[in-house]
Amino acid sequence: MDLGILVPISLFVAIAYAIKVCVEAIVRRRMVESGGSTELIDAMLRDEELRRRLSSLRWGIVLLSVALGFGLIQWFGWHDVTPGMVAVLAGATGLGNLAFFAISRRLR
Repeated sequence: MDLGILVPISLFVAIAYAIKVCVEAIVRRRMVESGGSTELIDAMLRDEELRRRLSSLRWGIVLLSVALGFGLIQWFGWHDVTPGMVAVLAGATGLGNLAFFAISRRLR
């Protein structure tokens, strides 16, 4: 694997994330400075915290299901990329997303 290509990709991701964080901070600061109601600000902060928690739950479930998919591939002894292997990984990802959907509906 060529590590020379990994550095620009990770740099791009880091810069994009830094821009996103800065823009969100500026928007929050302007809302506070403009004299927005405390109920609105509290609701936004609660919504952001809920989104963060649900996002971590989603990625945890999806990554766990993908790991199970890779475990199935290892268990079946597949070594070459075949449509069956891709189907197992796609199915595991889909099942992880469906599991997240079911759990998030119960939490709300």
